[in-house]
Amino acid sequence: MNTSLWQQIANTIATEFSDLPDVAQTTRVVLRLTMAALLGGLLGWQREYAGKAAGVRTHMLVAMGTAMFVLVSQQIGMGNEDLSRVIQGVTAGVGILCAGTILKNDHINDVKGLTTAAGLWLTAAVGVAAGLGQELTAVLATALALIILAMVPFLVKQVEKPQLLLADDVQSGKGVSKRE
Repeated sequence: MNTSLWQQIANTIATEFSDLPDVAQTTRVVLRLTMAALLGGLLGWQREYAGKAAGVRTHMLVAMGTAMFVLVSQQIGMGNEDLSRVIQGVTAGVGILCAGTILKNDHINDVKGLTTAAGLWLTAAVGVAAGLGQELTAVLATALALIILAMVPFLVKQVEKPQLLLADDVQSGKGVSKRE
């Protein structure tokens, strides 16, 4: 093979890897993806610690994946309208992933996985924020989510839960107080 062929191959490879043209852009991409992975990992750690199915790796991948969609869209120069459509598509796609975590059993109140689904959806939003360079917003959302996941179950246990009345109970007179 001649030298010009090898030079052409080398130039093609260099062109393919030229999406990060300078140190500033490389640092920006590394920071945004790392931030998405770390924040997703924190949310996933909480879920894994709570014994839930979607854990650290799942949340990290969701956050990084959503960050990648918006980051690459920005890199190729998409305007805000086009970027909005990317975010809409990512949101819908992650919603489908989340739906797969929800399990409904026979009893009306026996639904599992809603918090996991909501957590994955929020993790996607955190990834979008990190990918768009809104790192402080992503950190704040993650902190609030961790507080909600830690504190709300504790607070709910402190409040006495009312008995759920079913249609059969109302018809039979159970739980209905008679006024005099």
